[in-house]
Amino acid sequence: MDTVSQPAAPVIAQPAAPTPSGPAALPAPPSIHVRAAITWLAIFPLVAIGMMASAPLTENWHPVFRAMGLTMVVVPTAVYLVLPRLFAIHGFLAGRRGTRR
Repeated sequence: MDTVSQPAAPVIAQPAAPTPSGPAALPAPPSIHVRAAITWLAIFPLVAIGMMASAPLTENWHPVFRAMGLTMVVVPTAVYLVLPRLFAIHGFLAGRRGTRR
């Protein structure tokens, strides 16, 4: 009698759960208030600079179109370039503050 054996299912190792006190412990995310302040710190200068830079080009545009054009540049710049750096700086500073205690 011929028996056909099924191939064994691959064993997938589960990652160990990080322990709160171990080296793999992640820092607590910043509070909603800190995130709002960091976001404002990113957005305000970009909007101010963008308004001054685009004023000569968009002076005859309807305000809605001026806002749309400005946000099409400011939002991606903030989300992909500025905010990750600001949050990294905040994480670094928060980590240093945590190790001093």
